[in-house]
Amino acid sequence: MIAHIIAVGSELLTPYRQDTNSKEIARLLMDLGIKVGSITIVPDNDEEIARAVKSAMGRGQLVIITGGLGPTADDRTREGISKALKLDLEFNEEIHQWLKERFKQLNKKEPPDNLARMAFVPRGAEIIPNTVGAAPGLWIEVEGKDLRVLALPGPPAEWKPMMEAMRERLEALGRKDVERRVLRVAGLREAEVEERISPFITGVKNPSVTILASPEDVQLHIIAVSRDPEEARRLVEEMVEKFKEVLGDNIYSLEDEPLEKVVGDLLRARGKTLAVAESCSGGLLSHRITNIPGSSDYFLLGAVTYSNEAKVKVLGVNPQDLEEHGAVSQEVAAQMAEGVKKLAGSHFGIGITGIAGPGGGTPQKPVGLVYIALSWEGGTEVHRKRFWGTRLQIKTYSTTHALDMLRRRLI
Repeated sequence: MIAHIIAVGSELLTPYRQDTNSKEIARLLMDLGIKVGSITIVPDNDEEIARAVKSAMGRGQLVIITGGLGPTADDRTREGISKALKLDLEFNEEIHQWLKERFKQLNKKEPPDNLARMAFVPRGAEIIPNTVGAAPGLWIEVEGKDLRVLALPGPPAEWKPMMEAMRERLEALGRKDVERRVLRVAGLREAEVEERISPFITGVKNPSVTILASPEDVQLHIIAVSRDPEEARRLVEEMVEKFKEVLGDNIYSLEDEPLEKVVGDLLRARGKTLAVAESCSGGLLSHRITNIPGSSDYFLLGAVTYSNEAKVKVLGVNPQDLEEHGAVSQEVAAQMAEGVKKLAGSHFGIGITGIAGPGGGTPQKPVGLVYIALSWEGGTEVHRKRFWGTRLQIKTYSTTHALDMLRRRLI
């Protein structure tokens, strides 16, 4: 089964909005054994939508469209599907009444006249209820063809429950003989990971291995295909064991878990607590930690001490060290980690100070220079790192390294 994804939205063709839906949908389809043949972005124009749908129809058995199902004049997905499939749009009074009641529930006022646009659906389409918003999804099985069209609203909070509701049906279309695993790696760059695993993947097509790198980690996606599901699982497990041999402790998750969750689980399992003091990362480390449900079990305090005065008053950093070594230094990073640990009464303290850029660097302390400190009952460790990229990338690299320092100490 091959699927083609179409993201609808003129804003997605500008620098101001990214298409994140397609990537998430592609991942869900991959888990169901459905191969993604292409991802296309089209503007809010029914002719362009129809052209994209027709093109996808000729190359696959499933077309998934996100966006353009709302009530406004620029929501043209229904019209585009109607033209591509040569199916008339029919007004559904039952949907219209449901939409009006739904609008009243969500907005506590009378619905606008344009709400009726969402009640027009291609002839023969099956309605997928929207449990969060208003615009219903559409499922169309094209008569006489091995083709299905799934149209979903744009907001993730709305389309994700619909995808889950359709999971069983989509799973029936997918291959049962596909096994997939995602390994996550920290502490090594993409090129280093590739160099270590290349003897196992060069010339090997099954399982296939894809390396994906980001400031958060390096991911290894392993996919095996076999007529025998057990054989597919065996192929994946054999490759995982080979990767474990050459990557060792750099693999922090065998189950596609983010680093902050792995670290949180280790802290909880060992009954340890954490506090962090951030300067150049601006609270990103605290955000990543607290983005995990249940993090209050182990995370006690996060302090963004951006100014030198805050470092002195809040964390007790020595003013003389700030004067002599500067805020971006090994000495200050260590005192930040030790100070926040003492302030919170935690088992571990982390301190991050650096130059995230794009300005502020000097030949002695260039943009991307970051000192990351980890303090615990037995001592304090400081790493000097030089990261490359945008301001956000440098901040993300810094927090990833901090989390990985703590992970390695915990294991």
